[in-house]
Amino acid sequence: MSGAKLPFERGAMLDALRAGTHADPFDVLVIGGGITGVGVALDAAARGLRTALVERDDFASGTSSKSSKMVHGGLRYLQNGDVRLVYEALRERRRLMKNAPHLVEILPFMIPILTKDGVVSKKVAKALGSAMWMYDLTGGWRIGKLHKRVSAAQAAVHFPTTYLDKLSAGYLYFDAAADDARLALTVARTAAEHGAVVVNRCSVIDVTRDDETGQANGVTVIDGDGRGDGDGERIHVAARCIVNAAGVWADEVRSLDETAHPDSIRPAKGVHITVPWDKVRVDIAVIIPVRADRRSLFLVPWGPRPGGTFDHVYVGTTDTDYDGPLDDPQCTADDIDYVLTALNQALDPDITERVTSDDITGVWSGLRPLVKSATDNDSNAKTADLSRQHQVAVSDAGVVRVNGGKLTTYREMAEDTVDLVAERLDAPRRARRSATRHLKLLGAGRPTTAAPGTTDHHLAHRYGTMADEIRALIAFRTELAEPLVSGQPYLRAEAVYAVRREMATTLDDVLARRTRAHLFDRPASLAAAHDVAELIADELGWSAEETARQLDAYRRLCENEENAGAQHAHVAHTTD
Repeated sequence: MSGAKLPFERGAMLDALRAGTHADPFDVLVIGGGITGVGVALDAAARGLRTALVERDDFASGTSSKSSKMVHGGLRYLQNGDVRLVYEALRERRRLMKNAPHLVEILPFMIPILTKDGVVSKKVAKALGSAMWMYDLTGGWRIGKLHKRVSAAQAAVHFPTTYLDKLSAGYLYFDAAADDARLALTVARTAAEHGAVVVNRCSVIDVTRDDETGQANGVTVIDGDGRGDGDGERIHVAARCIVNAAGVWADEVRSLDETAHPDSIRPAKGVHITVPWDKVRVDIAVIIPVRADRRSLFLVPWGPRPGGTFDHVYVGTTDTDYDGPLDDPQCTADDIDYVLTALNQALDPDITERVTSDDITGVWSGLRPLVKSATDNDSNAKTADLSRQHQVAVSDAGVVRVNGGKLTTYREMAEDTVDLVAERLDAPRRARRSATRHLKLLGAGRPTTAAPGTTDHHLAHRYGTMADEIRALIAFRTELAEPLVSGQPYLRAEAVYAVRREMATTLDDVLARRTRAHLFDRPASLAAAHDVAELIADELGWSAEETARQLDAYRRLCENEENAGAQHAHVAHTTD
């Protein structure tokens, strides 16, 4: 059976991890704290299996904090003929909206139709209309809304900065969105509520085997504790079954288990940029074409303000092969040029100024862990055309791995994985069936009635029924009600809460994942970094030297991201 519920605190979790000995092993040990790994941990713990999860860095620090933040079926996957994936994703979208209504909200999308000089012309629009009906029938109706065609005037309201004289109409359809890092963290906390031992900053350095059977029976981890120096305590953790849910790092984990194996992951880089909302002024998500390669990009407003305005718009995503360091997939000048070119082609220069790299307030670059197959060996095949289906397999030593998939289908991926685990463990009948289809995530409750742009609305959409825990901190220390980062909705209390209740251990954890301030306004986050570091230093017991180290690490992160923009500006200037 799963263990007793532990506080979501790193020290308590480490003590419980050390208790996983060969005399009393965990049933399941999950490697990887992205959305797939935490989903597996929750599914296993909810079935009553004694479960542990270790993450090398921070929860969702890889792909799961750097997605397009969509909970959707994927209209383009339907156009590519992947009907099964779309059906499954739309079914999971509806489940997630029921199980986490505080984290997932309906997001309207519009596809503009242009009279001329546009990729989506009237002729193309007819075929698109058929695809829209197919999307609704495949499962889009589950959201309670069907697509509709809107007039040019209605389309102009949603996208007032495009070429209005060429705007013929638009298609409006409905999907959903979520803060990806917040979702992953909440799934991890929910797993802990069901008895899972969940620890970040623990690197797996070895997979151990039984001397007689040769089967994997545990792992050795290093307790990093946010230091990243590799000199932490080594902990041997015994487990009856190990799950490799390491995403784009899955092959690195496989190398600890298998001396030789084929590359199973083909990383695809996806880049997003953030610009001030008044540059674009969309009030819903808008899909714009990329003329260079007939792809599309999303324009998504972020940070609702009273009166229907927003803080920023993020634009993405790219979809290109990647063969660089997995730990640091930087946004390049070419990436920025690709996105800015598509964005500016969709904006009328008589209505709004051209968007340049100087306008960019944030960037993020993530890697999709696409599954390679025998038919994917053609290097000319585009990553955008590769399937987003997931794959579950077992190594000779019994390590179960789950690869591929997408954010929306994480629960189904986890269910398939734990089904196999339960079979291999010959688990009791009660553990053979997933319990997560209707399992509410931590904080789930009735949707808030607070007005968008208010503090109550902000807290409700991040913490749900746990928002009172933030208010309680403020009641004891009123200064915690002040903004964490200027111009952003996050409160100083949220940083304290992140450390006390959400296992944040670094400055980057707080600014980039527990809040999203870094992604949407890097300059403001950098300006606030010293004050934020001082605030959480007291909570984490940092010395003056450690506080300085954390600040230096965050400044280097910002400098690396700024360099791509500077390179693009230089190239644009010399080209002009």
